[in-house]
Amino acid sequence: MAGEVFDRLVALLTESGAKFRVIEHEAEGRSEAISVIRGNRPDQAAKAMVLDVRGGGGGKRAVLAILPGSRKLDFAAVAALFEARKCGFASPETAQELTGCVMGAVPPFALNPALAIVVEQDLLANDTLFFNAGRLDRSMELDTKDWLAVAKPRIARIAAS
Repeated sequence: MAGEVFDRLVALLTESGAKFRVIEHEAEGRSEAISVIRGNRPDQAAKAMVLDVRGGGGGKRAVLAILPGSRKLDFAAVAALFEARKCGFASPETAQELTGCVMGAVPPFALNPALAIVVEQDLLANDTLFFNAGRLDRSMELDTKDWLAVAKPRIARIAAS
């Protein structure tokens, strides 16, 4: 399953003409530790989290929130953005079902149409982004403009201050 997500990402980025490179490394899914291994600043890491957003005018939906690796999520901001009453982490089982990845390996792409995608606008200050690419032992470095063009995220303030 993890190899399938990685292969889909490589194909998607190659077909889109995106500037990226694959980084092979020891298996690691924690943002701070993987940034050290890859040699990037934590604020360049695109940390992806699957959220369960429900209630209010927005109904129930799954959201893929993308944050700088050094930041924490503002759950209330995401709930407000999707006109919901509640926002929390999706269960590990739900997250894996929606993304095809184990926790820590989820890339910043909504490859499943059931996932809405939103990014913290501060992450976009970086020229390139680093992220685990569907596997705990593979990462990518990707041009931020290319990520925006391919991922087409909603841009908002979703990180806690």
